[in-house]
Amino acid sequence: MTESGDRLTKPVTDSNESAAMARESKAQTEHDSAARKRDIRWVFFGSQGLRAGWGVGFFIAAFAAVVVVLRPLLVRLLHFNPKAAMRPTTGILAEGIDVLILVAVLWLMSRIERRPLLSYGYQGRARLVRLVSGLLWGFVAISALVLTLWGLGYARLEGTTLMAGPAIRDALLWGVMFCLVGFFEESVLRGYLQLTLTRGMGFWWGALLFSVLFGAMHGHNPGESPVGLFSAGAVGLVFCISLWYTGSLWWAIGFHAAWDWGESYFYGTADSGLVTQGHLLREHSVGNILMSGGATGPEGSLLIVPLLVVMAALMVLWWRGRAQSPFAGAGWKPLRHSTQESATNQG
Repeated sequence: MTESGDRLTKPVTDSNESAAMARESKAQTEHDSAARKRDIRWVFFGSQGLRAGWGVGFFIAAFAAVVVVLRPLLVRLLHFNPKAAMRPTTGILAEGIDVLILVAVLWLMSRIERRPLLSYGYQGRARLVRLVSGLLWGFVAISALVLTLWGLGYARLEGTTLMAGPAIRDALLWGVMFCLVGFFEESVLRGYLQLTLTRGMGFWWGALLFSVLFGAMHGHNPGESPVGLFSAGAVGLVFCISLWYTGSLWWAIGFHAAWDWGESYFYGTADSGLVTQGHLLREHSVGNILMSGGATGPEGSLLIVPLLVVMAALMVLWWRGRAQSPFAGAGWKPLRHSTQESATNQG
């Protein structure tokens, strides 16, 4: 009886052990597979999504690739000559192509990172107010600089030769063109790249890096000077103050656009060594180049330094008591929470 019972129960026991071993093997295989997937994902993604280094690298690579492929096609379709004289329509086409490329790349990054397209510096509840405020203060700032140069004898202003109709037309066209310039340059340097590096290394480290890069980008302009390169980088840092307090680019976009519009169209000065066709007034630099700016324009004058210091001080005094920075605690170290969500909640 015992031997017979053993023969009957032994196959059942072996079957149970085999099933258990199979389940254990399957569980181990699934665990190992999940671990490998986690390891691969960990390389690219952290607690805040795509890691900062990969994000910056992907953005630059995608932007370069789209520029190489799309820009020549658009230039051909629009019959646009990039080497043509800088007229408002020429500028609108050039900057419009760059903005189109930028939006395409930002959309691609938003899909990769699973974020809203507007999360790269365009959210917030006071977008129009900040844009208009930036436009106002940008024109006030460049007017203060040009009129100071004129008052001290370092600039000479001539009246307009344009009729009312052409003057209004050029004012509007140049306004559109410089709004595109402001949107493109602020979005590239102080938009995606700045916000992404804040997650990886801290806000002000990124601000310093891209402000230096912003200044260096002007080095290819004819007539640019060392003072002009320094002032371009310093202006970039001033723009970063608005991003620090508001979490958005709208004030900087407005200021950037109005500064360039006032410089190039309204006062007719050189803008970082570039002179446009079609302007209201005409400014000529007079005397010492370090003070007048020479061929660089007002941005090449040492007088821009105290102007930028005053601007920065006023911005800090205005915003410090009115806005809690979405980057608080991440000035010089990586951000530990979602920049985009914090920026959205700012008024």
